[in-house]
This record gives sequence, C-alpha cells and structure tokens, in this order.
Amino acid sequence: VQLQASGGGLVQAGDSLRLSCAVSGHTISTDAMGWFRQAPGKEREFVASISWSGGDKVYSDSVKGRFTISRDNAKNTVYLQMNSLKPEDMGIYYCATGWTSARALGRTPPSVRFWGQGTQVTVSS
Repeated sequence: VQLQASGGGLVQAGDSLRLSCAVSGHTISTDAMGWFRQAPGKEREFVASISWSGGDKVYSDSVKGRFTISRDNAKNTVYLQMNSLKPEDMGIYYCATGWTSARALGRTPPSVRFWGQGTQVTVSS
C-alpha cells in the first residue's frame, strides 16, 4: 500500500496550496482519510479527516475555516485545500487512511491504518 502525498511547496503567508494524496494498492472507498502535519521539533498533529462517504469532516481548531478536506473515491485520492496560510502551518504534511470513522482519526492516538510519506509545506512571513 502506498500513499503518495504531493502539492507542497514554498508560499507566502496568505497564499493557498492544494495537497493531494493518491493511494495505490488499496481501495479507500470505505476508509476514512486524514491529514496530519509535523513541524520541526514538534509532535505530529491532526489536521483534518473525512469519512468514507465524505459526509463527515473533522478539522483541528487551528485550521477550521481555512482548510477544506475532500476526496474522490473514483481516483482513490484525498485532497487538502489550504487557504490563508500562516507561518505556523509550516511542516511536513502526511496523509493517512483510517477505518470508517473520520472522528477516530482525530483522536489521540489516531486510529490510522496506513501512513503515507509526507510533503513539505513552507510558509514565509
């Protein structure tokens, strides 16, 4: 199973980025999916998750109203639209598959089935 995250880069504060996570070797249509991030010197933290149907979405308080998670089960891909980026959003962003509950991915510890490799997001002030 491979989860390939892409779309990261260097942007200025206030800019937008759209991350993608393409999954191969596993069908995500019945899985919750999530995004996590890890800043230098900090623990990995939950960012957002989405249920298998897309009907339930969960966001961390720090990104609520600025980030939007979505999915395309036909493409086996999950997305994270990040608007109004701030320097504190900087880090390596990881995608993950869960089970059926989006909320379980937001718990501590998160109910993760597979982790993907990360993509770097750098936000300059």
